[in-house]
Amino acid sequence: MGEEVEARTFSRTDRLNYREKLRRCLDVFGRMLNESKFDFEHPLTGTEIEFNLVDARQDPAMRNEEVLAAIADEVFQAEMGQFNIEMNVRPTSLAGTAAAELEEELRGSLNQAEERAREIGAHIIMIGTLPTLSPEHVTADAITAHPRYALINEQIFAARGEDLHIAIDGPERLDMHADTIAPEAACTSTQFHLQVSPQDYAAHWNAAQCIAGVQVALGANSPFLFGKELWRETRIPLFEQATDTRPLELKEQGVRPRVWFGERFITSVFDHFEENVRYFPALLPVCDDEDPVATLDRGDVPRLAELRMHNGTIYRWNRPVYDIHQGTPHLRIENRVLPAGPSIVDVFANGAFYYGLLHTLARQDRPVWSQMSFATAEDNFTEGARRGIHAQLYWPGLGTVPVTELVLRRLLPMARQGLAERDVDTAVVDRLLGAVERRCTAYRNGAEWQAETFHRIDEQRRPLDRRDALREMLRRYSELMHANEPVADWPVP
Repeated sequence: MGEEVEARTFSRTDRLNYREKLRRCLDVFGRMLNESKFDFEHPLTGTEIEFNLVDARQDPAMRNEEVLAAIADEVFQAEMGQFNIEMNVRPTSLAGTAAAELEEELRGSLNQAEERAREIGAHIIMIGTLPTLSPEHVTADAITAHPRYALINEQIFAARGEDLHIAIDGPERLDMHADTIAPEAACTSTQFHLQVSPQDYAAHWNAAQCIAGVQVALGANSPFLFGKELWRETRIPLFEQATDTRPLELKEQGVRPRVWFGERFITSVFDHFEENVRYFPALLPVCDDEDPVATLDRGDVPRLAELRMHNGTIYRWNRPVYDIHQGTPHLRIENRVLPAGPSIVDVFANGAFYYGLLHTLARQDRPVWSQMSFATAEDNFTEGARRGIHAQLYWPGLGTVPVTELVLRRLLPMARQGLAERDVDTAVVDRLLGAVERRCTAYRNGAEWQAETFHRIDEQRRPLDRRDALREMLRRYSELMHANEPVADWPVP
């Protein structure tokens, strides 16, 4: 969805032409897989981090264009909400001390960006859902003034034909309707990219699905939305509901949602792009001038613009990516399950755990997805999002156990093994996986810290207004976030 599109309306002919072009792209993609056209000799990792902007009172600051102009750094870009920006991290290998060097680089970039934002009265917060956000902050006026956001909003509601219904149960209950997709801007994420060969894609994606519940349980950082305490990772059900193109009748018929865990383990990356074409109508049927067949026939690399645009409007929690770098195509898995934050070191700890564990699981002789049903992997994902660090998850050979026990006994050693096989420096591994280990022993991730701190402030300062308690919690969160200490070590007042 990062592709620029012009404001326009779409005709029936546009949709028909797009469908035909999309199928041509799929055929060409299949040929490219058969002819081994992809680069995977030097696989890289990449990261995207989304941020919120707040003012001096910790309320949302609708100023992303002004903040970006002040930062004046191309690694920062606008996101859908005017209170959102995004940082795109340069691709790198994990070998040696690369992760530590990149962490220091990102910390420096964020410090500089915060200084420049502060000069115009804004602050940058890295958190899954902004606790001080209210429904009045997510109206149509809050959407960034880029044509692609207006188009996607228009097309979702054209497909749906009625207002969105957002209903989430937790310690408290949220039940509301929205006439724009602006509530989706409340979801701020960390996305990990891993370049893989076509032959290895299915094993890595299947493994990623199996550990998604563990990831979200360990990394949960979104317990509050619109002033209510909901799931520990509320971003998950919010994103699923805030971009749903299906009215109730289509849900009852089993029509697939566009935010999707999936429904089966796969045997090839082709499965995903074929599902895209087979199951999902176009939201942005914009046709490119390229003839992908002719491009491939003359020995050039086709852009497959329609295939990429269509894939960008289908939000799998682990999503395939086709991209071209320096004239060579490659494939990536985009891991989208985690929230932003709480600190840069926590982001890198989550990344180390994910990349290391995935490396080990994808190479097992008896893979974990052959011992776990897909429905169980999805149940784990929902349980991890709902209960966070206190989740009970199923794992082959252990049964249903606390996620902390699963990680400490079984998964951390696997992650450590995977990072060693990727030649990551031992001191870097110890620091990053040590942060994950302390979350498990302290039972504290970002969501737990937020909830504990909010309730402590609320109890100590009554009759303080709840919104003020959330503002004070967020102020303390911001200070600790910028100090770059792991969340497991953050003090609770």
